[in-house]
Amino acid sequence: MSTVLLVGAGATGARAARQLADTHGIDRVVVADRKPDRAAALADALGAIADVVPIDQPFPRGVDAVASAVPARTGAVVAQRAIEAGVSVAAVADDRDGIAALLALHGGARDAGILVAVGCGLVPGLGDVLARHAADALDRADEAHVAHVGAAGPACVAAVRRARREPPLEWVDGAWHTPSPRGHQLIWFPDPVGERECEVVAPGVELLREAVPELERACVRVGEVPIRRPAVALLRRKPLDDGWAGARVEVWGWRDGGRDTVVYGVIERPAVAAGTVLAITAAALAGALPNVEWRTPRPTGAHGLGAVVDATTFLAELARRGVKAAVFEGFAVA
Repeated sequence: MSTVLLVGAGATGARAARQLADTHGIDRVVVADRKPDRAAALADALGAIADVVPIDQPFPRGVDAVASAVPARTGAVVAQRAIEAGVSVAAVADDRDGIAALLALHGGARDAGILVAVGCGLVPGLGDVLARHAADALDRADEAHVAHVGAAGPACVAAVRRARREPPLEWVDGAWHTPSPRGHQLIWFPDPVGERECEVVAPGVELLREAVPELERACVRVGEVPIRRPAVALLRRKPLDDGWAGARVEVWGWRDGGRDTVVYGVIERPAVAAGTVLAITAAALAGALPNVEWRTPRPTGAHGLGAVVDATTFLAELARRGVKAAVFEGFAVA
């Protein structure tokens, strides 16, 4: 039986905790949060399987994996402590600086013989796994476009808004480019999200390229975070927050001698999607999910999720827990 330390008891962390508690093979979930009352409330909701520890104390003994559901820059501090303790980490990451801080731990994680799985949410995370799965369905993939909308909590909302303000980035013909002008593109997601205007951003594209290194072109787009006040939404003609998140993954390449594309879509509540991805990754790192395989013998260092998990077995476990990807066929019509 295994123990997982969950750091962060917000929207994503709470969902991940429930998934971990329901995972056969995990008999203890230790919760830490910068708000002790929130950690205690989550532990009480989980029952006898859960304990609470102060977020700044040394790692408790017997921890087999860490699930980090805090903003990525804080997550880098958590991951560094995990490396020092010799414990592998699954970490959400949704801003460029935070992702870079986690990836910078590669050498230390490799030397410690552990894995820091970076970007264990919807995008980055599930989007990269789907891109790898789509690329494997083609003879050769050379182009990938990932788009997403929705946010799991205040920290995610802030990260999305920050990403839309910062310079965008995309991979084109073997080099990084800042697209200009920075325009919007109408992206079709499965219902009930439908069409949304999205724009190219920097966070996550490096993890997408790591997941599918053969790509000649790659970009990540994100839609504006919907606002909640109806009067303001009507005035600014922006959609209300309907509580849904969506991802669309489009991979182009060659199959049977011709140009072909594979398109996947996911619709789910944002905390459900991100929390379930985080929990599966942490449980697999703890050895509680032998059905979830790795792309190579257990990797070490700091890597994006899509670069290290076997896409087929990961998606099968995700679907078993109720988060399913759909294949787009044909095209959407207004």
